[in-house]
Amino acid sequence: MLTKGDDYPLHQTAEPVAYAGTDRNFYDRYFFNGYEPSGQGDAFFAAAFGVYPHLNIADAAFCWMKDGRQVNLHASRWLGMERMDLAVGPISIEVVEPLRRLTVRVEAPDQGIRAEVAFEGRSFPIEEPRFTRRMGPRTLLDYTRLTQNGRYAGWVEADGVRHDVSGFVGTRDRSWGVRPVGARDAQDLALPAPPQFFWLWSPCVFPEGDLFFHTNDDEHGRPWNRRAVWAPLGSGHDQATEFETAGYGVDWRSGTRHATAARLSLPDGGEVTIAPTAEFFMLGLGYGHPVWGHGLNHGAAVKVEREDLDLASLDRTLPFHLHVQALSTVTWRAADGTTRVGRGVFEQLALGPHAPSGFAGVLDMAR
Repeated sequence: MLTKGDDYPLHQTAEPVAYAGTDRNFYDRYFFNGYEPSGQGDAFFAAAFGVYPHLNIADAAFCWMKDGRQVNLHASRWLGMERMDLAVGPISIEVVEPLRRLTVRVEAPDQGIRAEVAFEGRSFPIEEPRFTRRMGPRTLLDYTRLTQNGRYAGWVEADGVRHDVSGFVGTRDRSWGVRPVGARDAQDLALPAPPQFFWLWSPCVFPEGDLFFHTNDDEHGRPWNRRAVWAPLGSGHDQATEFETAGYGVDWRSGTRHATAARLSLPDGGEVTIAPTAEFFMLGLGYGHPVWGHGLNHGAAVKVEREDLDLASLDRTLPFHLHVQALSTVTWRAADGTTRVGRGVFEQLALGPHAPSGFAGVLDMAR
């Protein structure tokens, strides 16, 4: 049951804010992305803000991608046990109206990055099924997430060039619970288990509404968390339609674990085709980053750093380059022959074996 309190970083368990508990790996995070609603351009921004109460750390990131170049701004500080201070150095979040309107601001002129982008939800957020995954007796994941597509107003400035992002669309989410954060646990699991994580996420924006699909699969391709939902534009609480089942297929680019195309199959006979046009690398937001990973301790004082990526020259076989969000053209052909065309992202993280994809080892690549 989502409430206005769920848009603030006050959670202590993977339940809504009314419940409390403790865990060293507890986190509370905001995520945003934005892109043009049509066309083939690669202009894309993303932001993340994380609070780790039991590590006493807060960190944030803001990224701008355009013309094959990705600029990442990272920031970290000690939390000081104040979870309502939604600023880390130059990056801040304002909850203007819970579950509907939020604003991201960046003021980092020394790093050449400034931004002010205001998000407004197109419909009420989707509460995804609770994600719980254990490795033997150890809890790897246990969290709840709300997801919401929206429209943006504002601007992003990179190296003195201001880009108007008013009219951009995209997705924001709020998740809270337990994930591996901070420094790695020094004691490995007994018996040791090889890493395996298969994740696809595709929030899509159509003129009439929003389609959400995600799946977490085990090494055999069996889903342990999967859902597909259609939210008509302007729909309120409990007005979205959930599909009982959904399937997918992915065409993998040879020599990588990144997709060239994907298909979603819906139980009513409809099919959604996803055509990636550009890829944003999630390490820019700290995901898997060897230096700026989530919850790592960079000291009491605010630390800020910029990094620039030439996307064409990245080695896609490196573990921290596996995780991407592919900006995509999305076509939905319904069973009655009607067609919707929209845009979205196709997020992919395929680590370890996944039989349907032909992956047998930890880091073998598609043939």
